[in-house]
Amino acid sequence: MRINFGAGPSMIPPEVLKEAHKEFIDFEGSGISIMEASHRSTLYDKVHNEAIDLIRELYALPNEFDILFLQGGASMQFAMVPLNLYEGGAIEFADTGVWSAKAIEEAKLLGYNFKIVASSKDETYSYIPEVNFSNDADYAYITSNNTIYGTQYKNFPKTKSPLVVDASSDIFSYMVDWENVDLLFAGAQKNAGPSGITIVIIRKNLLERSSNSVPTMLRYKTHAKANSLYNTPPTFSIYLLNLTMKWIKSQGGIKKIEKYNKSKASLLYEALDNSNGFYVPHAKKESRSLMNVSFKLQDNELESELLKEATKAGMIGLKGHRSVGGLRASIYNAMRIEGVSALCELLNEFAKKRG
Repeated sequence: MRINFGAGPSMIPPEVLKEAHKEFIDFEGSGISIMEASHRSTLYDKVHNEAIDLIRELYALPNEFDILFLQGGASMQFAMVPLNLYEGGAIEFADTGVWSAKAIEEAKLLGYNFKIVASSKDETYSYIPEVNFSNDADYAYITSNNTIYGTQYKNFPKTKSPLVVDASSDIFSYMVDWENVDLLFAGAQKNAGPSGITIVIIRKNLLERSSNSVPTMLRYKTHAKANSLYNTPPTFSIYLLNLTMKWIKSQGGIKKIEKYNKSKASLLYEALDNSNGFYVPHAKKESRSLMNVSFKLQDNELESELLKEATKAGMIGLKGHRSVGGLRASIYNAMRIEGVSALCELLNEFAKKRG
């Protein structure tokens, strides 16, 4: 099996894939695949609600939050969030990369009043800026982890305004302080399963903000009232999400996952930092991500050669995003420390030969 460092869709735990393979044709003795089961059937109902219950359990999520399964990817949330939460005041953004910039563009497109209260664009998004949101915004908005630039919030900013978090690339990788979060959303394709499902965790008192002028399918309360079954959900994606939640639980829960992620990231950053400048991480040390490690070689001409060496060694997905170039190793929950160790060995050997 190849070592997949892809940024998303990304590596899924082998245990999850094996279980899905075993049940693919005959789910729990039903004689059919879960993909063929009606979303209104008892067979699927168990999978759907078990996934919701596991998310609540793993995150120790208070009862004042609803868990929604939506479609359209995290990008759909760039529009759904303002459509549902804007009340005519102001939206406040922290701009830390491509995805927060896209969310800002959607608010602008809708004609809503917004402010960018912090940004790291001045240094190619290489750090997480200090953020001071006001206490009377309609909502405040951050992207918790930036896949392209390899930066991540270590702590969410405190605010009395409702805090919205795009956690697409670090959901389920650390415990969340729900006292300080009002809406958290994520596409599943990095830490929660395959693409096709978007998870939205929303404080119930925000559900009534959306007006009836918002299209029915774009209202959070539509999906909350129907337990995310207003229309046909992506049933197979939710089935794989459920298996992934079971896997996280089997690993000891999110706290154990977080500890493991820190060990993996520390190993990789150590290899980069000890290369005497041969490798140059994009993110500043205090803002480094545990999920996405973006870096360049001091000699850019060697990058394609390194990628070829990685491919020969069975490693894929290391090419950096086109906006920053270089290389990027995404080390999400499913990545084993053995895979990171193999990459470190490759990097060390390559630096010795070419440095």
